[in-house]
Amino acid sequence: MCSRPIIPVPITPQRSSGPLIRLSYPSRGVARNFGCRGSRRWSDRVTSRLTDPNRRPLGRDFQVGPLGVGCWRLVARPEDELRAVVETGLDLGMNLVDTADIYGLGWGGQAFGEAEENLGRILAGAPGLRDRMVLATKGGIIPTVPYNSGRDAITAACEASLRRLRTDVIDLYQIHRPDMLTHPAELAGSLDDLRAAGKIREAGVSNFTTAQHEALAAHLPFPLASSQPEYSAAHLAPLRDGTFDLCMRDGVLPLAWSPLGGGRLADGSGVRAELVAVIDRLAEREGVDRATLAVAFVLAHPSKPVALLGTQRPDRLAQLAGATGVHLERNDVYDVIEASEGARLP
Repeated sequence: MCSRPIIPVPITPQRSSGPLIRLSYPSRGVARNFGCRGSRRWSDRVTSRLTDPNRRPLGRDFQVGPLGVGCWRLVARPEDELRAVVETGLDLGMNLVDTADIYGLGWGGQAFGEAEENLGRILAGAPGLRDRMVLATKGGIIPTVPYNSGRDAITAACEASLRRLRTDVIDLYQIHRPDMLTHPAELAGSLDDLRAAGKIREAGVSNFTTAQHEALAAHLPFPLASSQPEYSAAHLAPLRDGTFDLCMRDGVLPLAWSPLGGGRLADGSGVRAELVAVIDRLAEREGVDRATLAVAFVLAHPSKPVALLGTQRPDRLAQLAGATGVHLERNDVYDVIEASEGARLP
């Protein structure tokens, strides 16, 4: 147990010919014994906002907002309610709309492809929506197989998605999960053919290891645009397994699925009590709810992830949109990481 006293850090405004540098107390006024952190010099910490509210480049031609609409629960409700979800997201700047052919099996859905079919009906009923979005979907999961990324399977999956979505091109086509029985050269050939045929504009991967990502990229004549890992304050694997490092090195955009840990970070169940306490402290300081603060944490990484929001309530989308205005600093993010992992960083 650290016995050093908590000593307030004096604030001295500094002026120079350059931009104003603002100094502040650690945790912006929250008393903590930072002397326990070893060599970190909190007394000269420079305030910097890590959450980035700006759009991110996706591939060659697209710019997407920091929050996206996740469609894995776009099922089992009247079309006008589902349309309200999509329209609200677009109105809030969430122009990346992400679905998958498998969505519909589970979450109240009845069949493979149901979420894509629902989104296709929405787009057919309001054609102007298609021009406002970057449309992303995924393929490669086949119930009972469970994965097939072979040339014929991926080509057929993509063409089926085009029909269900009632569109002539998919902006971002992602391989949903790695198929260990398909050579990456074969998969690369399929994606290249789909792109050359004008059926997809960009390609990405989901749930791939860095080695699997690199193996596929090595056989592609164009760069992968995205990688979709699970990432949240309760699931930090992309920080440690090289996913975000690869994204920053190669200019790949991370799309974070389950940014609220499957809802656990919203209700506080099934996660460390210390993590909930840190998130609640920061949320109170920022004047937002716990879920909004947790989404802001996802946006704070320098790889500039897009948080894919799965809520199907327009009011919750509007509330979570406040994550782009949350002011998280370096020590705030490290506090969340340490609380999530249950150990101090060295």
